[in-house]
Amino acid sequence: MSALTFIVVGLSHKTAPIEVREMLAIPPSRMDEALERLIRYPGIKEGLLLSTCNRVEVYAVVEQAEAGYAQAQEFLADTHLSLTSERLTPHLYRHADDRAMTHLFRVASSLDSMIVGEPQILGQIKDAFESALTHKTTGVILNKVARKAISVAKQVRTQTKIAENAVSVSFAAVELARKIFSTLRDKSVLLVGAGEMAKLAAKHLIAGGVGRVMITTRDSQHALDLAQRFNGTPIPFDQFRHEMAEADIVLCSTGASHYLIRRDDVQAAVRRRMNRPIFLIDISVPRNIDPAVKDVDNAFLFDIDDLELRVEHNLNERRGEAMKAERMVLELEVTPTIVELRKRADDIKQGELEKALAKLANLSPQERNAVEALASGIVNKLLHGSLVTLKAEAESASGAFFVEAARRFFNLNGAAVVGPCTRVRDGSDELSVHAEESEGAPPLGCAGLPARDPGTDG
Repeated sequence: MSALTFIVVGLSHKTAPIEVREMLAIPPSRMDEALERLIRYPGIKEGLLLSTCNRVEVYAVVEQAEAGYAQAQEFLADTHLSLTSERLTPHLYRHADDRAMTHLFRVASSLDSMIVGEPQILGQIKDAFESALTHKTTGVILNKVARKAISVAKQVRTQTKIAENAVSVSFAAVELARKIFSTLRDKSVLLVGAGEMAKLAAKHLIAGGVGRVMITTRDSQHALDLAQRFNGTPIPFDQFRHEMAEADIVLCSTGASHYLIRRDDVQAAVRRRMNRPIFLIDISVPRNIDPAVKDVDNAFLFDIDDLELRVEHNLNERRGEAMKAERMVLELEVTPTIVELRKRADDIKQGELEKALAKLANLSPQERNAVEALASGIVNKLLHGSLVTLKAEAESASGAFFVEAARRFFNLNGAAVVGPCTRVRDGSDELSVHAEESEGAPPLGCAGLPARDPGTDG
């Protein structure tokens, strides 16, 4: 069968400003159409879309990597009419096969998040996977890779302390508010929106000692339920702009695609507050508070990108645990690569021994053993330096590059092993088949990718 390639094309808070990310954001209401549009591209066999505040990514199984990259980029550019491919290109990253899987594992484990260790990304990946399953845009390959990524993320969270004292973007926002006001005691807050961000913010604010919590959503019953849950006050959605004058802190987190709070709204609130400062945090993507609010005297507006300043403080406590998690993810590539390299060398040694010994039929058993020991000694000495380097570099920042280099130098064509697998022979090709693979499915590499033809670039 022809080889298929697993790719990712996307951008994140590390590569693109919020102005670009919000153009590409795919709200849940548009996910159906987006998935259907993605899978219609020729050459894209399977597809999954991940859209969060901090990243928009296309994961796909394609017939050919370069063509797949181009189609995924075209899909992203077509998401917003005013976004040209030329403007988009500088912000994109693209990876294939091993590198794509490692990227997904790091994303799922929150190692690529704005706040390392935040818990939300795993749930967002689960939701993205569930949506793709519902719309039948995934197949045996993406299903296996996505499930493995979720499994790896759970393993990271249970075997490291990366999630202890878990933080989130909403927590960083509350910490920023505390820094501005020195204390949250007796402060009042207005939450605009009832998503997960708003709920988390409410918990942190209450723990910080705010005196009054007001909550508004488009769904009045939802606002009432949340107000009861957090001992707060529900505010009718069509009145929240007037009530802003009563709030020291306004935290906006909704799925609206336009500005809900404009400069005039804030100017009026500040005037009614007798120029007492008002602190606004917009953690929505697309943004829900007009950036022009920053020009209003005594109004202090921060968006999701501004939170990176606060995030740095949180990262310091997690860097040690993040390094452990990074090593765990890399271990999924290093150990199988060492096993494959050893097996490749042993196979070559055995093949050459059989040819040589066939020509030396008169050797005694002792002489045959000596020849075999000589061959084994040569192989071991040749491999020793490479294996020691691979193991040592597994704990370095460049570990992934050493793994990829080893696979290329030694022609280890299959994708890196990411789960238990059994080696079988099929004619001249060596295939790796997962024990849990269903009957009748095409032969898969240990990472869940179809086994590559001999000589194919790994």
